[in-house]
Amino acid sequence: MRLFFSCLFLVSFFNVFSQEEKPEISPVVKIDSLYREDQFYFSVAYNLFSQAPERLKQDKFSVGLSMGFLRDMPVNKKRTVSIAAGLGLSYQNYFQNLTISKEQDGTLIYGVNDYNEIASNRYRQYLVDLPIEFRWRNSTYESHKFWRIYTGLKFSYVFSNKSLLDDGENTYKITNNPDINNFQYGAYISSGYNTWNVYFYYGLNPLFKDVKTVLGEDVNMKTMSLGLIFYIL
Repeated sequence: MRLFFSCLFLVSFFNVFSQEEKPEISPVVKIDSLYREDQFYFSVAYNLFSQAPERLKQDKFSVGLSMGFLRDMPVNKKRTVSIAAGLGLSYQNYFQNLTISKEQDGTLIYGVNDYNEIASNRYRQYLVDLPIEFRWRNSTYESHKFWRIYTGLKFSYVFSNKSLLDDGENTYKITNNPDINNFQYGAYISSGYNTWNVYFYYGLNPLFKDVKTVLGEDVNMKTMSLGLIFYIL
């Protein structure tokens, strides 16, 4: 009997010992502190003209759309300051009363007409964009939600443009107008938090080369855009 109780005690002892929990070792997670804010972007904006002829007015909503990718290159240890360069595409549409018609010999005629003299009039262009920007943000490697101010220059090439005028009697369709400045550039700034950001662009060179209206007015107008830009990681 004594031998039986001794064996029972030993079995209980080893059972308790075997059930003792070992401390759990959490895996070490290595955080990449050399992060970059490489981003896809998409913008929607209202297109405007500056330095336009006196009687020029815009009608309806002249929309501008752009999208592309930006490569981020931080320049400080905290990676809150950087330079970025990218590549994108843009579509710009303008409803206004600057009319472009054509003589029988192909000469283009520019005028600023009252809206009651035209049925419809629009100009649109498609561009390849090269943005180069200086960036500040209070981001960290642990969160992609932060405040930002990005500003820079955008160089664009117009690879296609078209104007369409309907004066009620005739329709004039001008494709790839040679008077358009195919190389366009301007300054821009965007600012906001996380995905939502306000965007403003101001063209630094005229939309047209050296053009005058039938009244002798210089057409030196430049383009502007005001809207929203969205950054997607």
